[in-house]
Amino acid sequence: MRIGVDLGGTKIEAVALSEGDGRVLARRRIAAPRGDYRKTLSAIVDIVRDIERDAGATGTVGVGIPGTISPATGLVKNSNSTWMNGRPLAEDLPQLLGRPVRFANDANCLALSEAADGAAAGAAVVFAVIVGTGTGGGVAIDRRIVVGSNAIAGEWGHNPLPAPTDDERPGPMCYCGRYGCVETFLSGPGLARDYSSTDPRTAEQIAALAAQGEPRALAALERYEERLARALATVVNMLDPDVIVLGGGVSNIGRLYESVPRLWTPHVFSDRVATKLVRAKHGDSSGVRGAAWLWPSQ
Repeated sequence: MRIGVDLGGTKIEAVALSEGDGRVLARRRIAAPRGDYRKTLSAIVDIVRDIERDAGATGTVGVGIPGTISPATGLVKNSNSTWMNGRPLAEDLPQLLGRPVRFANDANCLALSEAADGAAAGAAVVFAVIVGTGTGGGVAIDRRIVVGSNAIAGEWGHNPLPAPTDDERPGPMCYCGRYGCVETFLSGPGLARDYSSTDPRTAEQIAALAAQGEPRALAALERYEERLARALATVVNMLDPDVIVLGGGVSNIGRLYESVPRLWTPHVFSDRVATKLVRAKHGDSSGVRGAAWLWPSQ
């Protein structure tokens, strides 16, 4: 069987999939030990052992992480779970588990999962977006993850927001040290901050208020949609994917799938835009399934 682990900023999820048909044999989810690398390692080891006990078998292990493993140093880089950066996860975890482990960026895992048997099944070129605590991106071509020579393929979230208006410059400061990154506008916290700096709300709450006609929520959501359209239009111009899949908490806002394709059209260098914008079929479990798929069928 294949075991996938999704290492998130707030939770760690693991799933065991059957070798042949990808059927779920066992699933576990726990809170992530924020800010503590060693406790994070222990939590991953524990959840893998629990999954294997539940399923009654051992399996290969793939792990989706925020950020990636640097080809230059072998250490974690670019993680918005900043306590992971600079750590030898790819060395430590296999030693603790006593077996090889494959790692991939969590958005790459989303792309692989949805291209394999999800909302983009059958599509040749898939761009996957996680819009949640952060804003990640991943690319799958012919059901294979594109990593890139710097292991950053698809990292659209740390480009500047395209065509910023005067009130969007220089933009909020990002944890990466720059200002005005796509992530600072389009993550869940970015939407919440744009709605109000004194009245904290989740993306789901803001969407519900907008549906009720609350003016401030409606205005914030409309700004969000227009910014998402601009940001994704640059992806369409560069990659021209068949399908763009949204995952993460913000992806549950249903109106995005009608409004954003309408809004991105003027920014795409084409007479028509055939790219589809869809919600992840496997929801917030898509990343963990993609991590399991990092190991090929035996």
